Amino acid sequence: MLNVLRRVMQKFSDNLDPVESMRMIVKDVRAAIASDLCAIYLLDESHKQYILLASEGFKPGVDGKLKINIKEGLVSLVGDREEIINLEDASSHPRFKYFPETGEEIYHGFMGVPIIHQRELLGVIVVQQKNQRKFDESEESFLITIAVQLGSALGNVKLSNVISGLDSGSKKSNMASNTIVHGVASTGASGLTLGTAVLAYAPAELSIIPDRQVHNVDTEIELFKQALAVTKNEIRQFHNNLSTQLPPEELLLFEAYIHILEDSTLSNEIIAEIKLGNWAQGSIRKIIQRHVSLFDDIDDLYIKERGADIKDLGQRILFNLQKKDNEAKIFPPNTILVSKELTVACLAEVSPDRLVGIISLEGSPNSHMAIVARALNIPAVMGVKKLDLKSIEGKELVLDAYNGQVYIEPDQTTRARLVKIIEEEKKLYSGIEDLKNEKAQTLDGHNIALLVNTGMLGDFFAVVSHSGSEGVGLYRTEVPFMIRDRFPSEQEQRTLYTKTLKSVHPLPVIMRTLDIGGDKNLSYFPIEEINPFLGWRGVRVTLDHPEIFLVQVRAMLSASQDLNNLAIMLPMVTSLSELIESKKFIQQAYQELLEEGLKIAFPRIGILIEVPAAAYNIDSFIKHVDFISVGTNDLTQYVLAVDRNNSRVANLYDHYHPALVKILAQIAATAKKSNIPVGICGEMATDPLAVILLLAMDFTSLSMNYNSLAKIKWVVRNLKLADCQQALSDVLVMDDPKKIKEHLKLVFNKAGLGGLIRARELDV
Repeated sequence: MLNVLRRVMQKFSDNLDPVESMRMIVKDVRAAIASDLCAIYLLDESHKQYILLASEGFKPGVDGKLKINIKEGLVSLVGDREEIINLEDASSHPRFKYFPETGEEIYHGFMGVPIIHQRELLGVIVVQQKNQRKFDESEESFLITIAVQLGSALGNVKLSNVISGLDSGSKKSNMASNTIVHGVASTGASGLTLGTAVLAYAPAELSIIPDRQVHNVDTEIELFKQALAVTKNEIRQFHNNLSTQLPPEELLLFEAYIHILEDSTLSNEIIAEIKLGNWAQGSIRKIIQRHVSLFDDIDDLYIKERGADIKDLGQRILFNLQKKDNEAKIFPPNTILVSKELTVACLAEVSPDRLVGIISLEGSPNSHMAIVARALNIPAVMGVKKLDLKSIEGKELVLDAYNGQVYIEPDQTTRARLVKIIEEEKKLYSGIEDLKNEKAQTLDGHNIALLVNTGMLGDFFAVVSHSGSEGVGLYRTEVPFMIRDRFPSEQEQRTLYTKTLKSVHPLPVIMRTLDIGGDKNLSYFPIEEINPFLGWRGVRVTLDHPEIFLVQVRAMLSASQDLNNLAIMLPMVTSLSELIESKKFIQQAYQELLEEGLKIAFPRIGILIEVPAAAYNIDSFIKHVDFISVGTNDLTQYVLAVDRNNSRVANLYDHYHPALVKILAQIAATAKKSNIPVGICGEMATDPLAVILLLAMDFTSLSMNYNSLAKIKWVVRNLKLADCQQALSDVLVMDDPKKIKEHLKLVFNKAGLGGLIRARELDV
């Protein structure tokens, strides 16, 4: 049974067609349990029925044809209860129903298990016996384990497309037109956009190469032959280079590779697939995966490993083929880049004037690529698990980055509605840049400072002047550390910090001390932990390494000479002792520089409140700081115990949660009582609805990416503080994030900002 389970997972890791994978799985499961039948049914919610996806034991041709109403039969009972049902004699059960179209006699022994993924019922897996039989506990456990694995695998497949493929008789799992797939909205990289899907993938990654129809078959065959010839020469060269360094038995691997490449069997199969109209890359993927799957079904470990050799060769041929193809790669206007996991290198291939959107199957709203998208002001949807990469390229998409939705080839009615909303949004924001030199002031005269977050090595004056901000609320000093292969010297840091402070002068710059750990690691300073977000990060690292901390602080202080616009912020502070010890090091660096003859002012010192321990102990901290910033990204994560980079629980990451709203209100009230400036430094500052609460709580500043600043300023200038304060009073007694959000929408509508909400929450 363990071998069967391993093979089941291998079927999906190889990214085979879902239907073909299921047909192999039912065969394996039936044999493992020694049952007469194994079947997998998919739930078709739109038609209120279960469809037989794959079976082993029914007559041939019934797969895809048998459909069971969700209120009849034992299969539907398993789905209703969402639990295992194990019957010795199924025919005596009141919900039993015989389906003669299966062409088989009545089965008696029955065991069914629901297939569930993240609370969503996807289908049912069933084993049956012709004779009366109660399946034992080990068989129950095995089938439950299989069902859990199937749920995880099917959760990444768009089931409606699999079902439509069954109805049309197609074996392919193509994305149907007018389909909506869901991901996770990326705050700050939001918006609506219409464009054409272009697939981006890492070099030589076989598993996600799509099928693509080509017109010039001869050209594709020639490209393949050229790539094959280059690969043969490379392998021969590897063999020759290592012939004097490796023993003969190790060199046999290269000789085997050469033999496979020179044997016409593999290349002829790939050429035959190209002649059917598939491009060379897709043909390589299809044939290589077919061969690899044959090896996977063999129990002998040595022979099984030969499948890995075939895969390696396929990737080498693919890599050489891609070098040719990429020379002529063209991106259409309004490109929406789609990938399993986007990289900066993928983005760099597209001209900025052609890129209008980003979709990634992996990642979360706060992943690295989401942050890059925000910096580029490009709408992005992350964690779109159910997107079929192999069939998406070239299709028209509407990307709704407000709600994390992707519309695939919408019909005329839906498309017209979406385009109208996009135009309304453009009109809504027309003239927003003209507010650059205006204050962020409410209609009844309340001011709030808007600052920018940055850390990129660019012209900081351009960033600040373009946005009309009142300074830099967060300068991420870890960025110059992350792009090097060693710690930057004090002089290198001083040069960079001087440029930053001068560019923004006389406006203030809050520099956060080195904040590594969690999901921000240095290649030359690896931090390996089981739970990095609860581990060695932020000020914990720098206090353990004063030699790093003191060099950075000295560089900051010396860079501020004659400018005096520096403020230093300490990240991930959890205890008062950490703050006091950090201030001692800053004082030490300050005294050293004075003794060296520098004329510098002592900077303002603040902390970034990111953990509940700091939030609830703010009375103690306030006596020792000049300002406070609240890092809402991490604070939300720690208050709700939700990893913000985990797409599985991303729907639980909600800054409208009553607990977080109350904590923020308490922080702001305590700071105000002590006359200490307190700001928001996180993605919450870019959420127009959340701004209502932050204004009412009397935060003195909001810091955000510069692309969001003009919109937030426009929102502030269209609100009344009195209305915001009433809204805060109302939501503080609410116990549901959804109720809080709905109430804030009413405030927006009252302020005449409903158009912004309509753009964010489509009704199509």
